[in-house]
Parts: sequence; C-alpha cells; structure tokens
Amino acid sequence: MFRRIYQNWFVIGLILIFFITIGDGSETVSQLGRWSTTHYGPDIVIILIFFFSGLILNAGQIRSGIMDIRGLLAGLALIFFASPLVAAGFGLAPLGIEIKIGIFLVAVMPSTLSSGVVMTGMAGGNMAHAMAITILANSLSVLTIPVLLSLLLNLIDGDTVVDFEKTRIMIKIFWCVLIPLLSGLLIKYLYKSITERFGRGVQLLNQVLVLGIVWMALSQSRPAILSSGKMAGIIILVVFLFHGALLSLSFLLSKTLSLGPGRRESVILMGGQKTLPLSVILQVALFPHCGLSLVVCVMHHIIHLIMDGYVVVKLKKAI
Repeated sequence: MFRRIYQNWFVIGLILIFFITIGDGSETVSQLGRWSTTHYGPDIVIILIFFFSGLILNAGQIRSGIMDIRGLLAGLALIFFASPLVAAGFGLAPLGIEIKIGIFLVAVMPSTLSSGVVMTGMAGGNMAHAMAITILANSLSVLTIPVLLSLLLNLIDGDTVVDFEKTRIMIKIFWCVLIPLLSGLLIKYLYKSITERFGRGVQLLNQVLVLGIVWMALSQSRPAILSSGKMAGIIILVVFLFHGALLSLSFLLSKTLSLGPGRRESVILMGGQKTLPLSVILQVALFPHCGLSLVVCVMHHIIHLIMDGYVVVKLKKAI
C-alpha cells in the first residue's frame, strides 16, 4: 500500500490540493493562493522550475533533444493541428456556447511552460526535447492563436476579434524560461560534481513546484468553479473526454512514428498539455460574460494534470 502511494504521490497530491483548496470554507488556503498569484508567485515558480531543470540536464539529453526533429514536429502537429480538430468536433456537439468557447480557448493554447517538462522527466523522457517543444510552441502561438481561435469561433457564429500582447508573451518566455534555463546549465557546467549529487532531490523539488502552480490557479478561480454549480460535472466530463482524445492521438502518433521509450514521453505529454495563464487572460479579455468558459479552462488544467500524472506512472513502468 505504501509503495503504491509513493509511486502515485504526485497524482494524489493534485487531487488533495483540488479538494483542500475548493473545499476550504474559511477560504484561508485560497486567500493565500490568491495573494501569491498577485505577488508574482507563478512567475517565480516557473523561473525556479527552469533553473532547476538546467541543473539536472545533461549534454546527451540536450543534443538528442535538439536533433530529434521528427519528435519535435510530432509535438507541434498535436498542439496546432490535432487539438483544434478535436475541439472542432466538440463545437459540433450539443453543448452550451460558453462550454464550447472554453474548449476552443484551451485547444488553441501552446503547451505548458512548466508541468509538461517536469512530468516528461518524471516519466523517464528527454526534458531537453520537452523544453524545445514548449519554447517553440509558445513562440509560434503569437501567430497561430488569432487564426485558429477565429476559425473555431465560426462554428458558433462568433465574430470576436482576437488580439493580445504578443511582445509581452515573448519577453516572458525570454526572462522566465530561457534565462533561468541557461543559468542552471551554466552553474551545472561550473559545479558539475556538486549539482549531480543533488539531482534526484532537485527533480523532486520541481514536482512540488508544479503542485504549487496548480494551487495558485485553483485559488484564483475558486469562486468561478463554485458558482458553476451542477454544470461543473458536465464540464469535468467534457474536459476529460477532450484530453483523453488528445492522449489517444499522442500515443497513436508516437507508435506510428516509431518513437520508443526516451523519445515518446515528451511528445505524449507536451502534445496535450495546455498553458493556463494565457487562456485565462484571453477569456477575461474577450469573453468576460462567459463565466463557464473560465471554469472550462481551469478544470481542464487540473483534470489533464491528474490524467497525465497517471500516464507518467505507466510510462515510467514501461521503460
């Protein structure tokens, strides 16, 4: 029993954070989370995750990650083609408009800046390759989001003009991802013997930091989730099916391209994980009257991390 708990502690942690944050009637937990969010908590955590990731990367991972062009293209295809196509299928389903808009927002997002990379490492995959996918996907998203979201909105006769601060996103990627990552790599190069000694502990710390990001996101969106009432169950089912479809396509594409253990993990996990902050920003800016859309964005983030946590365990056992 204790062994199973140890093997699945990350998934258990995600579930506990969800119920503790949402179920805390005193709102002490969520108030602390909201305070952290307004005081640059998510940015600080992302910076730490990529700094620590730089400390535990090795030269072999970096070389193979950059050279795996087929895996890189597979990840981008899942993010920018498969995901919108799956969302289009949900757009034709008999769902409420607000739920459809939420799914569309999730579908056009690039991969996460943190959790996907950490979970790729947990599953025994190449973290450098996962980083390459997320950096390139987030860079391309400034061009793809307006086009893809506009096309999807046409399914519900939407005429919203999609606009957001592209320069701000690029600057954030530079300061919160690239600079910390390069700093970690430099320190590892200078103090290799010291950093390798604490490699396992650093990886565990990164996983805890991901749980911290989930807690802050839940704290910020707790009122919207509670106000959704009975619709919350439908939303959970919809996002479960949506991410399940992406995972199925990820496994299928990895098998078709003969991506074995060590290469497939980054494609499977990065292909379906979606960044939350940008989807929330666009929801608030473009659809402030669609409260359920915000709930879809947040619930998808939580549900897909729980689902991927289970996938990580299975992938790790298959090595």
